Parts: sequence; structure tokens; C-alpha cells
Amino acid sequence: MKKPVFAANWKMNLGPQETREYLKTFLEHFPRTDDRTLMIFPPAISLVVAGFALRERNDIMLGVQNIHWEEKGAFTGENAAPMARDAGATVALVGHSERRHTFGEGDEITAKKCAAAFKAGLTVVLCVGEKIEERDRNTTQAVVLRQLKAGISRLTPAQVAQIAVAYEPVWAIGTGRTATPDDATAVHSAIRRALKEVVAHRNLDIPILYGGSVSKDNAASLLAAPEVDGLLVGGASLDPETWATIART
Repeated sequence: MKKPVFAANWKMNLGPQETREYLKTFLEHFPRTDDRTLMIFPPAISLVVAGFALRERNDIMLGVQNIHWEEKGAFTGENAAPMARDAGATVALVGHSERRHTFGEGDEITAKKCAAAFKAGLTVVLCVGEKIEERDRNTTQAVVLRQLKAGISRLTPAQVAQIAVAYEPVWAIGTGRTATPDDATAVHSAIRRALKEVVAHRNLDIPILYGGSVSKDNAASLLAAPEVDGLLVGGASLDPETWATIART
């Protein structure tokens, strides 16, 4: 992935028709580029429509917000990694805070999903982050590194070298509160040190993204922080012109 990396997570927003309209507008405002990596994560029901709209834009990666760890079976409502790949996805979000804290997915599930994504040929964006009470107890790095190490525990060092990591402090998601650039730098530095220990490669180039109330107003200052290689954007990515502005930062 070329840095900086900009990832748009639409969450449970924008159905198929809205996706067509959104991407038509977005592509008009964001010409092809080769100096950064863009990812768009629509809801699963809009994945094929998004892939069709982006068929001539191989500079934009299409992602799936969630996968099951099994390839098939009696899992009503779930989507397998091979299905997502067949629908056009090339990257998968794993361990997003809403999957962890709203849907109760623990470290073991995150590990199985990372392994399933690689088996299906999907790149992984592994999300890690602490809740406000963990931050107040000064256990941020301990929590983040536990989540990171668990998530990559079923991957080979070569596979770990191909992932991206997104640090998203739970207390900053959708709240308007944002970690300062210094906060982000400290956590990102700890993540990078831990990854280097696993991969044992001095020139490790895994992108580490920041996510949590990112906006067009704070995107530049966050990207300017040492160790911040990109942004994972939620609510601010739902407007195509705003997202184009952020992605051009």
C-alpha cells in the first residue's frame, strides 16, 4: 500500500442506489491518483454495486466491513471471506470497535477472522483501540498491544508484513473527541515496535492508520503527526465531497 492510506468506513449507511449516486459524485471530485492508497468499505448489501461503479478505478480498493471466519455453513446473516472476494472486495476490516463492543467479538474471533481473510486472498485492516475507562486507568498501550498480538496470532510473519493496522480509540469514535497528534504518535509507535518484534524486519512498512472523529478540519494535523500513515474515517466519509477533500489531504 502506498502511503498515506485513506479508508472510508460507511458502517450501516448507503444502500445500493445511494452508493451509485455517492460514487458518481465522489469520482467527479477525486481524479485518479497514484501517490496514496484509498479504500472504501460499503455495507455488504452495496458491495457489488460499489465494485461496478469502481470498475475503471483500480486506484481505489474495495473493502468489506465484516466477514465470518468459516467459509460456508449455517450462519444466517453472515458473509464469508470467499464470498466477499467474489463480490469484488480486496480488503477486509477486522476487529472494528463496534464489532468488539456492540457485537461482543473477542480476541479469539478477531484472530480467526484475520486468518480467514488471508486464506481468501483479502488484505486485512486490523482495528485496535481502548475504551475511556481503560484510558483513564493508563492501560491504553497494554490493551492495544493485547488486541494487536491476538489479532495476528494465527498469521505468519510474512502475512503480518502485509496488513494495515488502524488505531481507533473507542472514546473518540462518533463523539467529536479526537486523540491529539501526540496521543496518536505514542500509540502508533508502540504498535510499530510490537510489529517489528513479530516480523523481525528493520524496514517494516506496515501502514498504521488513526481513526476516531476524523474530519476535514483535523485530517491534516493528524496526518502530520509522526507515525501516522493514514486515516480510517467514519461519519465524515458519508458525504462524497467531504470524503474527497479528506482523501486529497
